[in-house]
Order: sequence, then C-alpha cells, then structure tokens
Amino acid sequence: MKMIKNIALGLSLMGMMTSCVESTLDKSPELAFSEDNAFANFQVTQTYAFGFYTIFPGYDLSVPNSEWDGDLMMHNNSNQGSAWIWGRQTIPTTSGIWNFSFVRRVNIMLQNLDASDMSEAEKNHWRAIGYFFRAYDYYDKIAAYGDVPWIDRVLTDDDELLYAPRTPRAEVAQQMLDDLLFAEENIMEPGTNGIPSNSISSDVIRAFITRFGLFEGTWRKYHGLQEAETFLRASADAGAELIANNPTLHPNYNELFNSADLAGVPGILLYKSYENGVLTHVLTSRHRNSAGNWDITKRGADSYLMKDGQTRWNSDLFETDQDPYAEFRNRDLRMLYTITPPFRVKPVSGNRLAWEYTDDEQDREYIDFMEGITDATQKQLPSRNHAGYILRVSPHFRDFNEGDPYNVSRTGYKLFKYYNRLHDIQNNDFNDAPIFRMGEVLVNYAEAKWELGEFDQTVADATINMLRERGEVAPMTVSAVGTDFDPTRDPEVDPILWEIRRERGIELMAEGFRFNDLRRWKKMDYTNDPKLGRWIVGADVNNRIPIQGGADEGYIQFFPGTPPAWEDYQYLYPVPSQEIALNPSLDQNPGWE
Repeated sequence: MKMIKNIALGLSLMGMMTSCVESTLDKSPELAFSEDNAFANFQVTQTYAFGFYTIFPGYDLSVPNSEWDGDLMMHNNSNQGSAWIWGRQTIPTTSGIWNFSFVRRVNIMLQNLDASDMSEAEKNHWRAIGYFFRAYDYYDKIAAYGDVPWIDRVLTDDDELLYAPRTPRAEVAQQMLDDLLFAEENIMEPGTNGIPSNSISSDVIRAFITRFGLFEGTWRKYHGLQEAETFLRASADAGAELIANNPTLHPNYNELFNSADLAGVPGILLYKSYENGVLTHVLTSRHRNSAGNWDITKRGADSYLMKDGQTRWNSDLFETDQDPYAEFRNRDLRMLYTITPPFRVKPVSGNRLAWEYTDDEQDREYIDFMEGITDATQKQLPSRNHAGYILRVSPHFRDFNEGDPYNVSRTGYKLFKYYNRLHDIQNNDFNDAPIFRMGEVLVNYAEAKWELGEFDQTVADATINMLRERGEVAPMTVSAVGTDFDPTRDPEVDPILWEIRRERGIELMAEGFRFNDLRRWKKMDYTNDPKLGRWIVGADVNNRIPIQGGADEGYIQFFPGTPPAWEDYQYLYPVPSQEIALNPSLDQNPGWE
C-alpha cells in the first residue's frame, strides 16, 4: 500500500476532528469522529495515526538547503553566504521547531488509549507509535535548543505547563530514550493486524535510536555534559541488531534517491512514497533548472577517496585537480553520482534535444562511463533541463555559462545527487525519498563504536567497508590508518575517527546531516576556512569568476575574507522572542540575551 494513501486518510480524519460544527441536535452524526470514538478500536486509531507520517520531510527543499550552514556545500546564487557562518543569525520571533502542535496531536492519541476497547497489546502498539513520533519531534527541539518544555499530556487552558520553565535537557533526553526502548519492544510489525508494509517497525525505531543516541551521546561528550555513554551504548546496541537483521545493501547508491518506487529495496527501512498525479515534489526539477542553487565545495569534493582507498593527497592514482577530467578518475563512485561529472558535447543546430560528440576523446569519457552504471531514466550525460534541453558542457558556471542558463554552478561542483529523468515535467517529480536507510545506520554504528572504544577491523568490515565496496573503493584496514594517512586531518581528531567521519560526510552528502554533525562534534570552526571551488584559469572564463587571492589562475572563491570566529553560545539556537514574551518562565539561551 502506498503510504500517501495512509497519510491522506489520516489528514482527512484530523480535519473532521478539528473542524466540528455545533448542531442543535443532541445526537452526533453517525460518521462524526471525536476523541470519544476515534480510538475505539485498532483500525480507527490507525487511521488517526497515519496523519503523524506528515512530519517526515521527504524531498522537502529544506533538506539540502540546511547543508549550506556546514563546510561541504554552499549556496550558488548568493553573495552573502550562510547567516550562521557569517554571524548574521538573529533571534527570531517564532520558529517551526519551537512548536508543540504535533506533540499535542500525539498526546491526544496517547491520552485516549486507556479508555478504548483494544487489547493491552494493541494499546501498547499505539503507545509505541506515539512515543516514536513524539521523540522524533523532540529530537529537533533538543538538538536546537537544549532545554525544552517536556509536554506529555493534552494541555488545557489553565494547565500549569503552559507557563512552566524549560525542562532540563537531561530529563527530556532520558524520557525520549525510555519511550523509544518501550516502543522497540511493544510495536507490532508491518504486515500484522492490517498494518501496511511501509510503516514504522521495530527496525525503524532502532534506526532512529542509532541517530538520536549518537547525536545526544557525542553532544554530551564534546560539550562537557554527563551520561554520554548511556546514549552511545543505546545507539550501538540498536545498530548491532539492525546490522544483524539487514545484512545487505542495495548495490546502486544512485537508485536509493532516484527510483520511482523504493518498495522492497534492500537497506531501505522507511521511505516517503511519491506518486505521479497524487503527491509530487520539486527537488529533481531544482537540479535541472536554475533554481536549485546547491553546490559541493572543494572540501567536499576532496573528501571522496580514490579507488585504492587512499586520499587524493597521497594516492598514486590521483593525477591533478587542475583538469576536471583527471580529478574524477579513479574515484569513489559516490562522487560521480553526487557531483555532475565533466563532459562537453556539440549541440545540433535547430534541435535543442539533440547532441553530438566533440572531436576530443576526453569530452566523452564520463558520458560513456555513466551510461555503463545508470540507465536512460537516471544520470546519463549530457545532463538536461526540465524540458530535455541538453547542457553542452560541465563544469558549467553560473557566471560563464556559454548560453545555457540552467544546471548552473558557482564552485564547478554541481550537486547531482537527486538528478533523474523519470520524466521531463517541471515541478512534478515522483521519485521516492528514503527516510531511514542502512547507509546511515552503518556510519552511526561505526562512530558510536569508536566513541565507546570498541571500533576494530570487525566493525570496519561490517560498516565502512560495506559502503566502500558499493563505491568500488578498497576496504579500510584499521591498522594502516596512521597519523599521516590524510595530511589535511584535523590534528585534534584521532586518525581513525577522522576516517569514520569522512565516510559519514560522503555517504550522507546533501541529506541534511552536516550542520548538526559539526555542532555535535563542536567543530563549527571548520566553516572558518574559505568555501572554494574548482581550479580555473581566469582567462578561460573571461575573468568573470573570482579566484582565491585575486590570482590569474587558482581555486574559485566567491566569499572573500574570513568569517567571524564561532562562539560557543552559537551551538544552541536562540529561543524565539515571542515564546519568551508569552511565557515569562522561559529563559533565553546564554549568549543570545
């Protein structure tokens, strides 16, 4: 069953519950829903709970946009840079994160379960669902603000919690973990009791525990809080069971993000289903017109390993980054799936859909290569816009685009991850979006095991090397990772942990994790380094693209100068001013007063 059908039913029910009209009749209409009957049995409760699935972002444009605040990506249509990085972040009036309407929806269900006619096992299933979704919402809240009000009941107008102070982060996080562990033990699996296949399962709950436990554990460790090991252990334990339950990965990284249907795909634990004509998104269209604005930085491009498992800095396979064709040779396949590879073709006069090879053999190198690893609905080159018009060259610069104003880039490393050609209709994309997948679980588990002092070759083989094999990269040999493995390593970070974090950055590129990763590691100082692009010769682009240091040739740099030093108080978001005005018991996060 397509999850979109479930969501539609849930939204319909919630609309009926929240849009009641007073009647002069004492008797309620036969089909009216209220708190008195919406949780009477398993099936009607399921209908209500379908509405919770709308919290998952899927291919919301905010997912890749959040990467602009990190070091591996940048906005290619702005001369301002990230407000977080450049010190322009201010206290907002309101915030979508500091919003408890979703928590209230969940609490309505939880509060009404005791009075239902369901069995205790059925009630516990819906408690498990409620606890999972409430924790999922609270994850963003504590990640942003630290201390937040813990609300575990439906509030009335005179409830004391309306004007209560923030609950300490430690209490909220522990309650979230306790709820998730209950949920893991008590949820009924999809396929039983009429539960659809693409629904929350024990494995989905475990996947979220790996994410939440790693975030909370490392935040506590690197920000000087207590009980880090409790959360790291929960993350590792959940990861170990997931790996035992899901021993295989889908062999094609690209198809995880550009398939019309993710049902049954190995390694996909939960996905948001899109359907042509029913529910669509615009993420792919933004890849293929001038509005996407997502670029990988030089730092991001350099993080992809060579096929021999070495860095571009020390591998004999690396030729040069001063030639775009050479830079992509012998690299992790994920690089070619994530950054548009270089090519050049000759357009056919009078037919913008047609092209011919140039007379230069290297111009077709990646055209032929991508044809061997994708099909016509995927990433075959030359890339095209939403109307199917060919792009004649890549790298293809915003400020020197040779007449094609789409698929433009400023760094020269154009994001390619969500590009597909399932059809050529603008803003009507329907490739399914992974919500929880094993690729993330593997890097979560690897990092948690290192933080617990338990990372060894066995763990590397079960995690990092599974991902490298799919990218056709030589496996990681733990004993061979010394202090000189990567000359660009942060000297404060252990060399093995550096490689684990590198693998995370590569596997999850443009999926919305990097900003929070830098925050939990307390490494936002990485964003003080300039966000560079490709090596170019100024004369080749009519000197229209800025080069680092104003040189005649070198790496592209659009933001001159150095961002202000990151202050510790910035690691937490400011509490919205309107919330403090409404509730005098709330205090502002230190430094934002």
